[in-house]
Amino acid sequence: MDNKTIDSIYEAQRNFFNSGKTFDHKFRREQLKKLLNAIISNKEEIYAALKTDLNKSFNESFISEVGFIITELKHTIKEFNEWVKPVKVKDTFFSFPSKSNIVYEPYGLSLIIAPWNYPFQLIFSPLIGAMAAGNCAILKPSPESENVSAAINKIISSNFSPEYIAVIEGGHDINQYILQKRFDYIFFTGSVSFGKYVASQAAQHLTPVTLELGGKSPCIINNDAKIDMAAKKIVWGKFLNAGQTCIAPDYLLVHKEIKGPLITRLIYWIKQFYGENIIECSFYPRIINDAAFNRIETLIKSSTGKIIFGGLTDAEQRYISPTIIDSPSDKDNIMEEEIFGPLLPVITVESVEAAVSFINAREKPLALYYFGDEKDGGYVVSHTSSGGVCINDTLMQLVNTNLPFGGVGNSGYGSYHSKATFDTFSHKKSVLIKNPHIDFKFRYAPFNLPAFIKKLMD
Repeated sequence: MDNKTIDSIYEAQRNFFNSGKTFDHKFRREQLKKLLNAIISNKEEIYAALKTDLNKSFNESFISEVGFIITELKHTIKEFNEWVKPVKVKDTFFSFPSKSNIVYEPYGLSLIIAPWNYPFQLIFSPLIGAMAAGNCAILKPSPESENVSAAINKIISSNFSPEYIAVIEGGHDINQYILQKRFDYIFFTGSVSFGKYVASQAAQHLTPVTLELGGKSPCIINNDAKIDMAAKKIVWGKFLNAGQTCIAPDYLLVHKEIKGPLITRLIYWIKQFYGENIIECSFYPRIINDAAFNRIETLIKSSTGKIIFGGLTDAEQRYISPTIIDSPSDKDNIMEEEIFGPLLPVITVESVEAAVSFINAREKPLALYYFGDEKDGGYVVSHTSSGGVCINDTLMQLVNTNLPFGGVGNSGYGSYHSKATFDTFSHKKSVLIKNPHIDFKFRYAPFNLPAFIKKLMD
Protein backbone atom coordinates (compact mmCIF):
# COMPACT_ATOMS: atom_id res chain seq x y z
CA MET A 1 0.00 0.00 0.00
CA ASP A 2 1.42 3.41 -0.97
CA ASN A 3 1.61 6.48 1.24
CA LYS A 4 -1.08 8.31 -0.75
CA THR A 5 -3.61 5.55 -0.04
CA ILE A 6 -2.68 5.57 3.65
CA ASP A 7 -3.18 9.34 3.74
CA SER A 8 -6.60 8.93 2.13
CA ILE A 9 -7.69 6.29 4.66
CA TYR A 10 -6.44 8.38 7.54
CA GLU A 11 -8.32 11.50 6.42
CA ALA A 12 -11.49 9.51 5.70
CA GLN A 13 -11.43 8.02 9.21
CA ARG A 14 -10.85 11.43 10.76
CA ASN A 15 -13.89 12.80 8.92
CA PHE A 16 -16.03 9.76 9.74
CA PHE A 17 -15.25 10.00 13.43
CA ASN A 18 -15.97 13.73 13.43
CA SER A 19 -19.39 12.98 11.92
CA GLY A 20 -20.35 11.52 15.31
CA LYS A 21 -21.74 8.27 13.94
CA THR A 22 -19.59 6.06 16.20
CA PHE A 23 -20.91 7.83 19.28
CA ASP A 24 -24.24 6.09 18.72
CA HIS A 25 -24.48 3.04 20.99
CA LYS A 26 -26.79 1.17 18.66
CA PHE A 27 -24.34 1.62 15.79
CA ARG A 28 -21.46 0.22 17.89
CA ARG A 29 -23.41 -2.83 19.00
CA GLU A 30 -24.50 -3.58 15.43
CA GLN A 31 -20.89 -3.38 14.24
CA LEU A 32 -19.74 -5.78 16.95
CA LYS A 33 -22.41 -8.26 15.85
CA LYS A 34 -21.31 -7.84 12.25
CA LEU A 35 -17.71 -8.58 13.24
CA LEU A 36 -18.80 -11.71 15.10
CA ASN A 37 -20.73 -13.00 12.10
CA ALA A 38 -17.84 -12.20 9.76
CA ILE A 39 -15.35 -14.15 11.88
CA ILE A 40 -17.66 -17.15 12.18
CA SER A 41 -18.29 -17.10 8.42
CA ASN A 42 -14.57 -17.01 7.62
CA LYS A 43 -13.23 -19.24 10.38
CA GLU A 44 -12.14 -22.06 8.04
CA GLU A 45 -9.97 -19.64 6.08
CA ILE A 46 -8.48 -18.36 9.33
CA TYR A 47 -7.64 -21.87 10.49
CA ALA A 48 -5.99 -22.61 7.13
CA ALA A 49 -3.94 -19.42 7.30
CA LEU A 50 -2.73 -20.20 10.84
CA LYS A 51 -1.75 -23.69 9.70
CA THR A 52 0.23 -22.31 6.77
CA ASP A 53 2.01 -19.55 8.69
CA LEU A 54 2.74 -21.33 11.98
CA ASN A 55 1.67 -24.96 11.51
CA LYS A 56 -0.97 -24.45 14.19
CA SER A 57 -3.45 -27.27 14.46
CA PHE A 58 -7.20 -26.69 14.41
CA ASN A 59 -7.48 -27.32 18.15
CA GLU A 60 -4.61 -25.00 19.07
CA SER A 61 -5.94 -22.30 16.74
CA PHE A 62 -9.44 -22.62 18.20
CA ILE A 63 -8.26 -22.44 21.81
CA SER A 64 -5.71 -19.66 21.48
CA GLU A 65 -6.99 -17.63 18.55
CA VAL A 66 -10.42 -18.00 16.95
CA GLY A 67 -12.40 -19.42 19.87
CA PHE A 68 -10.73 -16.93 22.20
CA ILE A 69 -11.92 -14.00 20.07
CA ILE A 70 -15.43 -15.36 19.50
CA THR A 71 -15.85 -15.76 23.26
CA GLU A 72 -14.59 -12.24 23.92
CA LEU A 73 -16.85 -10.79 21.24
CA LYS A 74 -19.94 -12.52 22.62
CA HIS A 75 -19.09 -11.35 26.13
CA THR A 76 -18.61 -7.76 24.93
CA ILE A 77 -21.93 -7.74 23.07
CA LYS A 78 -23.69 -9.14 26.12
CA GLU A 79 -22.22 -6.61 28.54
CA PHE A 80 -22.07 -3.64 26.17
CA ASN A 81 -25.16 -1.82 27.43
CA GLU A 82 -23.85 -1.87 30.99
CA TRP A 83 -20.33 -0.76 30.06
CA VAL A 84 -21.42 2.36 28.19
CA LYS A 85 -23.64 3.70 30.98
CA PRO A 86 -22.35 6.83 32.76
CA VAL A 87 -21.05 6.05 36.24
CA LYS A 88 -22.53 8.17 39.01
CA VAL A 89 -20.18 9.39 41.74
CA LYS A 90 -20.97 10.98 45.10
CA ASP A 91 -21.19 14.71 45.65
CA THR A 92 -18.67 16.34 48.03
CA PHE A 93 -19.01 19.11 50.58
CA PHE A 94 -17.46 21.74 48.31
CA SER A 95 -19.37 20.70 45.16
CA PHE A 96 -22.77 20.51 46.91
CA PRO A 97 -25.41 20.72 45.55
CA SER A 98 -24.57 19.03 42.25
CA LYS A 99 -24.67 15.77 40.31
CA SER A 100 -21.46 14.15 39.11
CA ASN A 101 -20.79 11.26 36.77
CA ILE A 102 -18.11 9.73 34.56
CA VAL A 103 -18.91 9.46 30.86
CA TYR A 104 -17.06 6.99 28.63
CA GLU A 105 -16.01 8.87 25.52
CA PRO A 106 -14.13 7.44 22.49
CA TYR A 107 -10.65 8.79 21.83
CA GLY A 108 -11.10 8.96 18.06
CA LEU A 109 -8.68 7.42 15.58
CA SER A 110 -6.93 4.35 16.96
CA LEU A 111 -3.97 2.49 15.53
CA ILE A 112 -3.54 -1.20 16.41
CA ILE A 113 -0.21 -2.83 15.54
CA ALA A 114 -0.14 -6.60 16.03
CA PRO A 115 2.65 -9.22 16.05
CA TRP A 116 2.94 -12.52 14.20
CA ASN A 117 2.91 -15.07 17.04
CA TYR A 118 -0.85 -14.90 17.70
CA PRO A 119 -1.66 -12.87 14.60
CA PHE A 120 -5.43 -13.25 14.72
CA GLN A 121 -6.05 -12.94 18.46
CA LEU A 122 -3.72 -10.03 19.03
CA ILE A 123 -5.28 -7.79 16.40
CA PHE A 124 -8.94 -8.57 17.07
CA SER A 125 -8.84 -8.49 20.86
CA PRO A 126 -7.91 -4.80 21.03
CA LEU A 127 -10.15 -4.06 18.03
CA ILE A 128 -13.20 -5.34 19.93
CA GLY A 129 -12.62 -2.82 22.71
CA ALA A 130 -11.84 -0.02 20.28
CA MET A 131 -15.14 -0.62 18.45
CA ALA A 132 -17.14 -0.97 21.66
CA ALA A 133 -15.72 2.34 22.90
CA GLY A 134 -16.70 4.09 19.66
CA ASN A 135 -13.38 4.57 17.91
CA CYS A 136 -12.36 4.23 14.29
CA ALA A 137 -9.41 1.90 13.76
CA ILE A 138 -6.51 1.29 11.43
CA LEU A 139 -5.16 -2.24 11.79
CA LYS A 140 -1.56 -3.10 11.00
CA PRO A 141 -1.01 -6.89 11.02
CA SER A 142 2.47 -8.38 10.89
CA PRO A 143 3.87 -9.15 7.42
CA GLU A 144 5.58 -12.24 8.89
CA SER A 145 2.22 -14.02 9.16
CA GLU A 146 1.24 -13.09 5.63
CA ASN A 147 -1.61 -15.57 5.16
CA VAL A 148 -3.32 -14.54 8.38
CA SER A 149 -2.77 -10.91 7.42
CA ALA A 150 -4.54 -11.54 4.11
CA ALA A 151 -7.44 -13.28 5.89
CA ILE A 152 -7.78 -10.35 8.30
CA ASN A 153 -7.80 -7.92 5.39
CA LYS A 154 -10.52 -9.92 3.65
CA ILE A 155 -12.73 -10.04 6.77
CA ILE A 156 -12.44 -6.32 7.42
CA SER A 157 -12.63 -5.02 3.84
CA SER A 158 -15.63 -7.22 3.02
CA ASN A 159 -17.65 -6.09 6.01
CA PHE A 160 -16.59 -2.58 7.01
CA SER A 161 -15.99 0.69 5.22
CA PRO A 162 -12.32 1.78 5.36
CA GLU A 163 -13.48 5.12 6.73
CA TYR A 164 -14.48 3.19 9.87
CA ILE A 165 -12.07 0.22 10.05
CA ALA A 166 -9.21 -0.43 7.63
CA VAL A 167 -6.32 -2.86 7.31
CA ILE A 168 -2.96 -1.58 6.10
CA GLU A 169 -0.49 -4.30 5.16
CA GLY A 170 3.24 -3.89 4.68
CA GLY A 171 6.63 -4.00 6.34
CA HIS A 172 8.70 -1.83 8.64
CA ASP A 173 8.64 1.15 6.29
CA ILE A 174 4.84 1.23 6.46
CA ASN A 175 4.97 1.14 10.26
CA GLN A 176 7.35 4.08 10.26
CA TYR A 177 5.15 6.11 7.93
CA ILE A 178 1.92 5.42 9.83
CA LEU A 179 3.51 6.27 13.17
CA GLN A 180 4.34 9.77 11.94
CA LYS A 181 0.61 10.55 11.91
CA ARG A 182 -1.33 11.94 14.83
CA PHE A 183 -3.55 9.20 16.19
CA ASP A 184 -5.75 9.57 19.26
CA TYR A 185 -4.75 6.19 20.67
CA ILE A 186 -2.10 3.62 19.76
CA PHE A 187 -2.14 -0.01 20.84
CA PHE A 188 1.04 -1.99 20.18
CA THR A 189 1.90 -5.62 20.85
CA GLY A 190 5.44 -6.76 20.08
CA SER A 191 9.09 -6.46 21.02
CA VAL A 192 10.53 -4.16 23.67
CA SER A 193 12.84 -2.49 21.15
CA PHE A 194 10.08 -1.57 18.70
CA GLY A 195 7.75 -0.74 21.58
CA LYS A 196 10.20 1.99 22.62
CA TYR A 197 10.11 3.37 19.08
CA VAL A 198 6.29 3.35 19.08
CA ALA A 199 6.24 5.21 22.40
CA SER A 200 8.73 7.80 21.14
CA GLN A 201 6.65 8.46 18.01
CA ALA A 202 3.43 8.68 20.02
CA ALA A 203 5.08 11.18 22.34
CA GLN A 204 5.54 13.60 19.42
CA HIS A 205 1.76 14.09 19.42
CA LEU A 206 1.15 13.37 23.13
CA THR A 207 -0.83 10.34 22.02
CA PRO A 208 -1.69 7.84 24.76
CA VAL A 209 -0.39 4.36 24.06
CA THR A 210 -0.70 0.84 25.41
CA LEU A 211 2.41 -1.31 25.05
CA GLU A 212 2.05 -5.06 25.40
CA LEU A 213 5.62 -6.32 25.29
CA GLY A 214 7.20 -9.36 26.88
CA GLY A 215 10.39 -10.27 28.66
CA LYS A 216 11.65 -13.27 30.57
CA SER A 217 8.72 -14.70 32.52
CA PRO A 218 10.07 -16.87 35.36
CA CYS A 219 8.47 -20.00 36.78
CA ILE A 220 9.23 -21.02 40.38
CA ILE A 221 8.73 -24.65 41.39
CA ASN A 222 8.95 -25.09 45.17
CA ASN A 223 9.76 -28.34 46.96
CA ASP A 224 6.12 -28.82 48.04
CA ALA A 225 4.75 -28.56 44.49
CA LYS A 226 2.71 -31.35 42.92
CA ILE A 227 5.54 -32.38 40.63
CA ASP A 228 3.63 -34.24 37.94
CA MET A 229 0.93 -31.58 37.70
CA ALA A 230 3.56 -28.83 37.56
CA ALA A 231 5.51 -30.61 34.82
CA LYS A 232 2.40 -31.20 32.72
CA LYS A 233 1.27 -27.58 32.90
CA ILE A 234 4.75 -26.18 32.31
CA VAL A 235 5.20 -28.30 29.19
CA TRP A 236 1.81 -27.19 27.90
CA GLY A 237 2.43 -23.50 28.57
CA LYS A 238 6.02 -23.46 27.37
CA PHE A 239 5.72 -25.39 24.12
CA LEU A 240 2.32 -24.10 22.97
CA ASN A 241 3.00 -22.37 19.64
CA ALA A 242 6.58 -23.73 19.90
CA GLY A 243 7.31 -21.32 22.72
CA GLN A 244 6.41 -18.27 20.62
CA THR A 245 4.17 -16.85 23.33
CA CYS A 246 4.87 -13.61 25.17
CA ILE A 247 3.76 -15.06 28.51
CA ALA A 248 5.30 -18.53 28.11
CA PRO A 249 7.41 -19.65 31.08
CA ASP A 250 10.82 -18.41 29.93
CA TYR A 251 12.94 -20.27 32.48
CA LEU A 252 12.47 -22.41 35.59
CA LEU A 253 13.71 -21.70 39.12
CA VAL A 254 13.50 -25.16 40.68
CA HIS A 255 14.05 -26.04 44.33
CA LYS A 256 17.10 -28.30 44.57
CA GLU A 257 15.19 -31.07 46.37
CA ILE A 258 12.84 -31.77 43.43
CA LYS A 259 14.92 -30.86 40.40
CA GLY A 260 15.61 -34.45 39.28
CA PRO A 261 12.03 -35.72 39.58
CA LEU A 262 10.67 -32.58 37.89
CA ILE A 263 12.96 -32.93 34.88
CA THR A 264 11.95 -36.59 34.55
CA ARG A 265 8.29 -35.63 34.39
CA LEU A 266 8.94 -32.71 32.04
CA ILE A 267 10.49 -35.14 29.56
CA TYR A 268 7.63 -37.59 30.11
CA TRP A 269 4.98 -35.00 29.28
CA ILE A 270 6.84 -33.68 26.22
CA LYS A 271 6.76 -37.21 24.81
CA GLN A 272 3.13 -37.70 25.83
CA PHE A 273 2.06 -34.53 24.05
CA TYR A 274 4.18 -34.70 20.90
CA GLY A 275 5.41 -38.29 20.59
CA GLU A 276 8.86 -39.86 20.49
CA ASN A 277 9.74 -38.37 17.10
CA ILE A 278 8.46 -34.82 17.48
CA ILE A 279 9.50 -33.61 14.04
CA GLU A 280 6.84 -35.93 12.60
CA CYS A 281 4.12 -34.57 14.90
CA SER A 282 1.53 -32.96 12.65
CA PHE A 283 0.45 -30.35 15.19
CA TYR A 284 3.77 -29.25 16.68
CA PRO A 285 4.19 -25.64 15.43
CA ARG A 286 7.14 -24.28 13.46
CA ILE A 287 9.24 -21.18 13.95
CA ILE A 288 7.81 -18.22 12.04
CA ASN A 289 10.77 -17.40 9.75
CA ASP A 290 14.44 -18.07 9.05
CA ALA A 291 15.67 -15.12 11.10
CA ALA A 292 13.80 -16.29 14.20
CA PHE A 293 14.99 -19.87 13.61
CA ASN A 294 18.62 -18.76 13.34
CA ARG A 295 18.35 -16.65 16.49
CA ILE A 296 16.94 -19.51 18.56
CA GLU A 297 19.43 -22.02 17.15
CA THR A 298 22.24 -19.64 18.14
CA LEU A 299 20.85 -19.51 21.69
CA ILE A 300 21.17 -23.29 21.86
CA LYS A 301 24.70 -23.40 20.47
CA SER A 302 26.01 -20.51 22.59
CA SER A 303 24.63 -21.75 25.91
CA THR A 304 27.08 -23.14 28.46
CA GLY A 305 24.28 -25.23 30.01
CA LYS A 306 23.85 -28.95 29.45
CA ILE A 307 21.18 -30.07 26.98
CA ILE A 308 19.33 -32.84 28.78
CA PHE A 309 16.52 -33.16 26.27
CA GLY A 310 16.00 -32.07 22.67
CA GLY A 311 18.32 -29.64 20.98
CA LEU A 312 17.37 -30.94 17.52
CA THR A 313 16.85 -28.51 14.65
CA ASP A 314 15.90 -28.62 10.98
CA ALA A 315 16.41 -25.36 9.10
CA GLU A 316 14.43 -26.44 6.03
CA GLN A 317 11.31 -27.07 8.12
CA ARG A 318 12.14 -24.30 10.63
CA TYR A 319 11.77 -27.00 13.27
CA ILE A 320 13.29 -26.72 16.74
CA SER A 321 12.45 -29.49 19.17
CA PRO A 322 11.32 -28.88 22.75
CA THR A 323 14.64 -28.44 24.52
CA ILE A 324 15.57 -28.52 28.21
CA ILE A 325 18.89 -26.88 29.15
CA ASP A 326 20.27 -27.43 32.64
CA SER A 327 22.16 -24.73 34.55
CA PRO A 328 23.10 -22.19 31.87
CA SER A 329 25.30 -19.30 32.98
CA ASP A 330 23.72 -15.96 33.91
CA LYS A 331 25.94 -14.51 31.18
CA ASP A 332 24.53 -16.75 28.44
CA ASN A 333 22.33 -14.99 25.90
CA ILE A 334 19.62 -17.50 26.70
CA MET A 335 19.41 -15.99 30.20
CA GLU A 336 19.73 -12.37 29.10
CA GLU A 337 17.19 -12.08 26.28
CA GLU A 338 13.61 -13.26 25.86
CA ILE A 339 13.79 -16.74 24.33
CA PHE A 340 10.51 -16.72 22.39
CA GLY A 341 11.04 -20.30 21.32
CA PRO A 342 10.93 -23.90 22.60
CA LEU A 343 13.98 -23.70 24.88
CA LEU A 344 13.55 -24.19 28.62
CA PRO A 345 16.51 -23.30 30.90
CA VAL A 346 16.45 -24.85 34.36
CA ILE A 347 18.10 -22.98 37.26
CA THR A 348 18.52 -24.58 40.70
CA VAL A 349 17.59 -22.51 43.78
CA GLU A 350 17.87 -23.16 47.50
CA SER A 351 14.57 -21.57 48.51
CA VAL A 352 11.61 -19.44 47.47
CA GLU A 353 13.41 -16.41 48.89
CA ALA A 354 16.42 -17.12 46.65
CA ALA A 355 14.11 -17.41 43.64
CA VAL A 356 12.49 -14.08 44.49
CA SER A 357 15.91 -12.43 44.79
CA PHE A 358 16.89 -13.84 41.39
CA ILE A 359 13.72 -12.39 39.81
CA ASN A 360 14.02 -8.99 41.49
CA ALA A 361 17.57 -8.56 40.20
CA ARG A 362 16.18 -8.48 36.65
CA GLU A 363 13.65 -6.55 34.59
CA LYS A 364 10.00 -6.87 35.59
CA PRO A 365 8.39 -9.73 33.64
CA LEU A 366 5.04 -9.81 31.86
CA ALA A 367 4.08 -13.01 33.72
CA LEU A 368 5.29 -14.87 36.77
CA TYR A 369 4.44 -18.48 37.64
CA TYR A 370 4.62 -20.33 40.94
CA PHE A 371 3.99 -23.99 41.76
CA GLY A 372 3.63 -24.95 45.40
CA ASP A 373 1.69 -24.08 48.52
CA GLU A 374 -0.61 -21.10 48.12
CA LYS A 375 0.82 -19.40 51.22
CA ASP A 376 4.31 -19.24 49.72
CA GLY A 377 2.66 -18.19 46.48
CA GLY A 378 1.29 -15.20 48.36
CA TYR A 379 4.82 -14.35 49.44
CA VAL A 380 5.94 -14.41 45.81
CA VAL A 381 3.03 -12.17 44.78
CA SER A 382 3.75 -9.58 47.48
CA HIS A 383 7.55 -9.56 47.07
CA THR A 384 7.83 -9.32 43.27
CA SER A 385 6.48 -7.06 40.53
CA SER A 386 5.13 -8.46 37.28
CA GLY A 387 2.35 -7.88 34.79
CA GLY A 388 0.42 -10.82 36.20
CA VAL A 389 0.83 -13.94 38.33
CA CYS A 390 -0.50 -17.47 37.97
CA ILE A 391 -0.19 -19.96 40.82
CA ASN A 392 -0.19 -23.70 40.10
CA ASP A 393 -0.79 -23.26 36.38
CA THR A 394 0.57 -21.46 33.32
CA LEU A 395 -1.03 -19.00 30.87
CA MET A 396 -4.44 -19.27 32.52
CA GLN A 397 -4.37 -15.70 33.85
CA LEU A 398 -4.87 -14.74 30.20
CA VAL A 399 -8.19 -16.52 29.73
CA ASN A 400 -10.22 -15.04 32.60
CA THR A 401 -12.05 -12.16 30.92
CA ASN A 402 -12.52 -10.48 34.30
CA LEU A 403 -8.76 -10.05 34.76
CA PRO A 404 -7.00 -7.16 33.00
CA PHE A 405 -3.91 -8.26 31.08
CA GLY A 406 -0.84 -6.07 30.71
CA GLY A 407 2.76 -5.46 31.62
CA VAL A 408 4.74 -3.32 34.03
CA GLY A 409 8.11 -1.67 33.59
CA ASN A 410 10.09 -3.25 30.77
CA SER A 411 7.21 -5.61 29.93
CA GLY A 412 4.95 -2.74 28.91
CA TYR A 413 2.16 -0.59 30.31
CA GLY A 414 -1.59 -0.38 30.04
CA SER A 415 -3.96 -3.34 30.10
CA TYR A 416 -6.78 -4.89 28.15
CA HIS A 417 -9.17 -7.86 27.70
CA SER A 418 -12.93 -7.58 27.88
CA LYS A 419 -14.05 -4.59 30.01
CA ALA A 420 -10.44 -3.53 30.46
CA THR A 421 -10.12 -3.15 26.67
CA PHE A 422 -13.24 -0.97 26.57
CA ASP A 423 -11.76 1.12 29.38
CA THR A 424 -8.41 1.39 27.59
CA PHE A 425 -9.97 2.82 24.44
CA SER A 426 -12.29 5.17 26.37
CA HIS A 427 -11.54 8.60 27.75
CA LYS A 428 -13.20 8.86 31.15
CA LYS A 429 -14.76 12.31 31.00
CA SER A 430 -15.81 13.90 34.28
CA VAL A 431 -19.13 15.75 34.17
CA LEU A 432 -20.50 17.90 37.02
CA ILE A 433 -23.99 19.44 36.83
CA LYS A 434 -24.49 22.20 39.36
CA ASN A 435 -27.85 23.10 40.86
CA PRO A 436 -28.61 26.53 39.31
CA HIS A 437 -30.91 27.64 42.13
CA ILE A 438 -28.47 27.51 45.02
CA ASP A 439 -25.29 29.60 45.16
CA PHE A 440 -23.19 30.18 48.29
CA LYS A 441 -21.67 33.65 48.57
CA PHE A 442 -18.74 32.51 50.69
CA ARG A 443 -17.09 30.83 47.67
CA TYR A 444 -16.48 34.26 46.14
CA ALA A 445 -14.02 36.97 47.18
CA PRO A 446 -13.49 38.15 49.87
CA PHE A 447 -14.22 34.57 50.98
CA ASN A 448 -16.08 35.18 54.23
CA LEU A 449 -16.41 31.61 55.35
CA PRO A 450 -19.08 30.94 58.01
CA ALA A 451 -17.74 29.82 61.37
CA PHE A 452 -19.21 26.32 61.08
CA ILE A 453 -17.28 25.73 57.81
CA LYS A 454 -14.01 26.90 59.38
CA LYS A 455 -14.67 24.50 62.25
CA LEU A 456 -15.17 21.63 59.81
CA MET A 457 -11.82 22.39 58.22
CA ASP A 458 -9.89 22.42 61.55
